[in-house]
Amino acid sequence: MKKLNRRQFLGSTAALVVLTPSIFVAGRSSAGGHLPKVDPNDPQAKALSYVRESPKADNICANCQLYTGSADASWGPCAIFPNKEVAAGGWCSAWVKKAG
Repeated sequence: MKKLNRRQFLGSTAALVVLTPSIFVAGRSSAGGHLPKVDPNDPQAKALSYVRESPKADNICANCQLYTGSADASWGPCAIFPNKEVAAGGWCSAWVKKAG
């Protein structure tokens, strides 16, 4: 995994600050059914270096604090990408280890 430079870190942090309100919306909006999958070529996904297959087995969307999908699902909602699903085995630079 490549290191983030200061500009990338600040950009990712700014994206998190801007998208924080969506954390509360993502869980409620996904209750009704399936959502579209995040396209890795989407500008937001590119800014966060999102990939559908994580380069590190222990850093995946399924064990990220922002992932709200069920543990056995292959796709699920993420607070960073409202109204879309991410691959459970994916990764992005906003990854934070799930507490617990």
